[in-house]
Amino acid sequence: MVTAWAVSTFTFFLIRLLPGNPIEQYVNQLVLQYGIPIHEARDQASALFAIDFERSVILQYFDYVGNLLKGDLGTSILSPGTSVSSIILEWLPWTIFSVGTGLILSFLIGVVLGLLMAYRRDSIFDHVLTFYASIMTSVPNYLIAIIIIVFFGVRMELFSISEMRGVLSPGVQPELSWAFIKDAWFHASIPIFVYVITGVGGWMLTMKSSTIGILEEDYVTVSRAKGLKDSRILTAYVGRNASLPIFTQLAIAIGFIVGGSVIIETLFQYRGIGFTLLQSVQRRDYTLMQGVFLILTFSVILANLLADILYSWIDPRIRLEDQG
Repeated sequence: MVTAWAVSTFTFFLIRLLPGNPIEQYVNQLVLQYGIPIHEARDQASALFAIDFERSVILQYFDYVGNLLKGDLGTSILSPGTSVSSIILEWLPWTIFSVGTGLILSFLIGVVLGLLMAYRRDSIFDHVLTFYASIMTSVPNYLIAIIIIVFFGVRMELFSISEMRGVLSPGVQPELSWAFIKDAWFHASIPIFVYVITGVGGWMLTMKSSTIGILEEDYVTVSRAKGLKDSRILTAYVGRNASLPIFTQLAIAIGFIVGGSVIIETLFQYRGIGFTLLQSVQRRDYTLMQGVFLILTFSVILANLLADILYSWIDPRIRLEDQG
């Protein structure tokens, strides 16, 4: 709780150091995009915002903390009458779906391939996948996304960028139906693909390194001497022990699902919480920014707690040490 309070306090004051405020951003938008005279734009902005931005920041902070203690994240500045909680609940599931699916798939594929890379160390299979993994861990995922959009979307026209914008096609309602499931997968497919091909490399290299260490253990040599099949040794003994540190990293990675989606969602115009966060920053929607950053903080804290619990549950040696 102390960490959450410290981060939320730091975020509260930090976002108010950004140049401009919601009124100035809204006025600039009306003037530049719609050609409205500046005095009319200011009148519209004054009528829209009920918050007094000239009020002391300290008093605003006390109001913010008081609302947090009541479980109230406040109301969006740029969407009067709409609570921050409702905005987060509307768009967060789409980010969890896309980034979460990409994370799980990259994890499963990376663990299996990393295990095989270690078992076939120094083979062509190992060299090719190690080269691929090294490249993918060095290149930012948004750069891969841009390459996919330009070459496969624009040049080769393998998919339509315009049709895949958003999380659902017009007229499709979020309900338990085949039409909804199919359309949701259609819009999230390319972002998920980017998350998988850019994330799998790290899991491959980590699993390979962990597996190589396990293969050198004495009990593996004894198992081979007893005549156990390689497939049995690899799955029942090596794979399980080598994956222990990987599962804790997965738990931590889950906590960064929200924060890792901002650029990818913006590039593909996929309306998740990352896309919403960027819009709130651009428009200086203070309350919405505060709410999203608070969710980010809690997700990371819970992920680290989950990693500790998961590791002690998977590895019996930890439980024995705690009991001792």
